[in-house]
Amino acid sequence: MDFAAPPRGYTDRSMYSRRLVLALFTALLPLAAQEPSGLDRKLSDKIAATLKESGAPSASVAVVLDGKLAFTQAFGAATAETRYAIGSISKQFTAAAILLLQEQHKLSLDDKVSSYFPKLTRAGEVTIRQLLSHTSGYEDYAPQDYLIPEWTKPTTPQAILEHWATKPLNFDPGAKWQYSNTNYVLAAEIFEKVAGQSLLSFLKDRIFTPLKMESADDCAVAFPYDAAAYTRYAGGPPRPVKREATGWYFGAGELCMTAYDLGLWDTAFLSKEILTARSYDELTREIHLKNGDATHYALGLDIGEFNRIPTISHTGEVSGFLASNTIYPTRNAAIVVLTNEDGVSLTGPLTTQVATILFLPAEPPAADKDTAQVKTILESLATGGIDRALFTGNANSYFGAQALADIRQSLTALGKLQSVTRSSESQRGGMTHRGYKAVFEKKTVSLNIYVMPDGKYEQFLIVE
Repeated sequence: MDFAAPPRGYTDRSMYSRRLVLALFTALLPLAAQEPSGLDRKLSDKIAATLKESGAPSASVAVVLDGKLAFTQAFGAATAETRYAIGSISKQFTAAAILLLQEQHKLSLDDKVSSYFPKLTRAGEVTIRQLLSHTSGYEDYAPQDYLIPEWTKPTTPQAILEHWATKPLNFDPGAKWQYSNTNYVLAAEIFEKVAGQSLLSFLKDRIFTPLKMESADDCAVAFPYDAAAYTRYAGGPPRPVKREATGWYFGAGELCMTAYDLGLWDTAFLSKEILTARSYDELTREIHLKNGDATHYALGLDIGEFNRIPTISHTGEVSGFLASNTIYPTRNAAIVVLTNEDGVSLTGPLTTQVATILFLPAEPPAADKDTAQVKTILESLATGGIDRALFTGNANSYFGAQALADIRQSLTALGKLQSVTRSSESQRGGMTHRGYKAVFEKKTVSLNIYVMPDGKYEQFLIVE
């Protein structure tokens, strides 16, 4: 891992490290009590294996359970102190800052942009709420997922707005949802005009310092243990890549921090420590379009679900970095995944894998005898035969003469059966439901099976 030089005036390189290590030790205490269950080992093994398979240089992961940091670990070429750019995860901090101003009655989410920047396109129609929910119509100045030459030259938020927020809108305000970094540059400019203070200093005063988020800062401020940025071309190896020049992201994606510190924000988010309950409701309420259509987006946050578990999340991407932060409010939990390579699919799969370990019951191991019996039945059906003693009356009624003939013809056309593996198992209607994948010489098919408590098959469907 390459590390940047300390910022100008930084005289104690170890202070940040000592404070963070002490905080990490405190955060990991709850996990120590769970060691007999092997949760930390399951997480560590899965994350390490996935990182190795991806080929990315490093990843840092934090997990919040029961409202507390329970797991924080760095993998690959990283340490607990390594900071990453979090990209658009920064947007929820910008939205939170504006909500704090609203709590002070200094502005309203329903204020029009014209109250602050009257010369921008249709400023009298666009509200702050529409900026924060990507329903304003202002065109995105940074849709590319790679570093373009323009971004290597310094700019200012004002220059971005003069060019992009004076163009015709992409759609009428509130009529559509379209992601746009321009919205958050403008929202941050409105914030600073109202607050009379820089957005970053406000975030430090009201959020980072109270929550002891020691590493959280503008990415332009170098820390001793900042991760180096990498990219990838198709399936090639990690390649060093430049970062965007100053001024490009502002309130849309300017922040860097450790996974641990982002986890601290998540714990405060779950306990509603920083904002009032009303403001948290505003922050997390899904915005609907004028015609009533859903956006699955609130204010700087995606609204979704994982296996029917509600999620409040956001991802981040800037040159050389990918990040993901997902909160599971009904489980009082959160998962942070930070990496230092773009162009690789890693943060999403890692988040899913960790969530599966945390929230979904482990499926029982596949019994060899069950799989062998399914394979035998399938081979028999391929010849037009069936052992009816293995099936219930309902299933035997399904396997009539026409069904057996069609199944035999279909399976014969697929060639030799090569393997059968179980893909899922669950309970329904007092029976065990099992899914299998059957690999034939020419095609793979799915098996949709129900098994009665006495072992007889109530259903044995072959789905191509």
